[in-house]
Amino acid sequence: MKHSLRNLIIIFIIFVAGLFTAFPRPTPIKFSFRGINVNRVLNLPGISFNLAGFSFNRDLNLKLGLDLAGGSHLAFEADVSKINPDDQQSALEAAKSTIERRVNIFGVSESVVQTARVGESQRIIIELPGVRDTRGAVALIGRTAQLDFREVVESKEATDEAVFLTLQNTRSTGFTGADFRRARPSFDSTSGKPTVSFETKPESSQKFAEITTRLVGKPLAIFLDGLPISAPTIQTPITGGEGQITGSFTSDQTRELAGLLNSGALPIPVKLIEQRTVQASLGETAVNASVVAGLVGLSMVVLFMVIYYRWLGFLAVVGLLIYGLITLSIYKLMPVVLTLPGIAGFILSVGMAVDSNILIFERMKEELRVGKRWSDSMESAFGRAWDAIRDANTATLLTVFILLNPLNLSFLHTSGPVRGFAVTLGLGILISLFTGIFVTRTLMRVFARQNTEHKA
Repeated sequence: MKHSLRNLIIIFIIFVAGLFTAFPRPTPIKFSFRGINVNRVLNLPGISFNLAGFSFNRDLNLKLGLDLAGGSHLAFEADVSKINPDDQQSALEAAKSTIERRVNIFGVSESVVQTARVGESQRIIIELPGVRDTRGAVALIGRTAQLDFREVVESKEATDEAVFLTLQNTRSTGFTGADFRRARPSFDSTSGKPTVSFETKPESSQKFAEITTRLVGKPLAIFLDGLPISAPTIQTPITGGEGQITGSFTSDQTRELAGLLNSGALPIPVKLIEQRTVQASLGETAVNASVVAGLVGLSMVVLFMVIYYRWLGFLAVVGLLIYGLITLSIYKLMPVVLTLPGIAGFILSVGMAVDSNILIFERMKEELRVGKRWSDSMESAFGRAWDAIRDANTATLLTVFILLNPLNLSFLHTSGPVRGFAVTLGLGILISLFTGIFVTRTLMRVFARQNTEHKA
């Protein structure tokens, strides 16, 4: 009973946290009753904190994709005429990486940024779901990346890895992207560990030598667009215009850092050639009809479970409600940009969550028919049904992995809508396993206890 009480407290905490996170923002409250008139807008706060240099900020608004909420479509032409032909492709990829990072400032975590070649023109195509006023986005995206090497103001803070570097606690050394030539991932010849090798421009090598001589034993912070991307400690003066950035890097991290450095070192001008506001492709009427259809379908499932399984069905509905709150909360916290395929993945996962309960309830009926007690039948039903639930969901998760294609394999889907469907379906399956096995089982154990005491 102690375990059941503890689990009930955990479920209640999850329910309250999910209710707070999933609650719409803002929510208009308007009603009139016997002379009492209320007409106001309730706007609950989001989540924002900064811990040991890690910042987390979410406004907890649901992000909708272009097909549901519309957005903006921008096309930039990149001027690579002054870039060596061998470096043009890497320059474009670096510019694309910079733009992807910049558009995240607008909360567009699943924007579409891709390069395209039209004749002799190199273009960068950007889609921003939910962004209608693009003036700020255009100004930010079109700006050349600013790479700045800065020294830490206070040496005591510099030795503390937990300190979060900012423009306020650092100052510029005067060495910028204009003095930087290129960076590439490599390996240390002595230790064999992944490093980042870089080169300065010949005319700037003396400036960099003076800076690194002065800062031996101290960190040299590297800022891109005003944000810190690395802070390597200067081991020895770098006098030849070439050096290495070492640390506890993986190969992927060195490639990412080299790309970030190059995106600030390669000043590719971009010019806006197309800008348009994209209306929701489904239209407001179609979206509302989809919501109504989803509510009708969910209501029918609830009625079926309650009518056919009675109290067991009611407990399953409670578990389904908690499942919905957790799912919506995770959508807002990640955040997940919802599109129509993503909604389809969520609805499919709801059906699979109910399917798990049906397997458990039917197995429990079989155990009761052979004369077992209610509590024993329940425990046996969960144990026997788990194998079928596990195998079915494992097979579906394998399909989700293929559709999501996290390794970006060329022979598999890489489109956003397909991956959006995979994300919501995969999250739904994992959450349904938690609610079906933990939440519903805890509620049934408490119900079994109450049922036994009532009969006694």
